[in-house]
Amino acid sequence: MNNIPAPDLTQRPPRSPRVRLGGYAVLPRVLDKARASLVGKAGDYKYGNPLDQAFFGFTGLAPAGLLEQVKTGAGDWNLLLWVNANANPKRAPHEIRAWSAYIETMPIGDAEDFEWFTEQVQRLNPVRTDLHTVVDYLDADDHVSFGGRA
Repeated sequence: MNNIPAPDLTQRPPRSPRVRLGGYAVLPRVLDKARASLVGKAGDYKYGNPLDQAFFGFTGLAPAGLLEQVKTGAGDWNLLLWVNANANPKRAPHEIRAWSAYIETMPIGDAEDFEWFTEQVQRLNPVRTDLHTVVDYLDADDHVSFGGRA
């Protein structure tokens, strides 16, 4: 395995799901978690979690396939080129933008998911009323997990 520049996710969070690479929301976060997991520095972050699976579902990529590419030590740009070359189906830029916008505003799913979400927001800060999406929650949780106040 090459010397992979991996973030230490026991010391700082991965990039926000709002950060985009090639128009894809979530992709930089997925890459951070992949790199960290390969060197045992993922902490509480899980490569292949449900939000990652949304990316894999949209692109048609397998988590193991992307992880193999990450193992090569490739940078973000080369990994984006690989994603675009191997995505199935191929997505037009407007489709990627629309999917990314949806991910950023994705509502909470069923009642069980909403109950979990409500509990997590209460844990972060019981008076917050502005956390409405999964991405809102992840950004706030990342901030709080590393010493911030929600």
